[in-house]
Amino acid sequence: MHELSIALSLVDLAREEAEKHGGRVCALHVRIGALAGVVPEALLASYEMASADTPLEGSRLVIEDVPVVVYCPECRAERALSSVQVFCCAECGTPTGQIQQGRELELVALELES
Repeated sequence: MHELSIALSLVDLAREEAEKHGGRVCALHVRIGALAGVVPEALLASYEMASADTPLEGSRLVIEDVPVVVYCPECRAERALSSVQVFCCAECGTPTGQIQQGRELELVALELES
């Protein structure tokens, strides 16, 4: 379960930032793309384990799901995929592999309380 190693990294990053700013972490906000290879439920469970007995214990992990968006060369536009099983434009059906969004795994914000 690589979600545990991701959760441990998130805890380390958040702890470092909290120490820099002199606050306690209430919540971490992450964006996870549908193609990132991360199971959000497993990450939430892993985060609880990783944050136990740390200054982040009791903080929330807020996950924003990021859909897969591809560029359609026929329409010359970015389109969200209707399914990650079929990499075709949702409007015209043209196959495309030009992924614009959906691989993200990023910590985007921390909520701190003084």
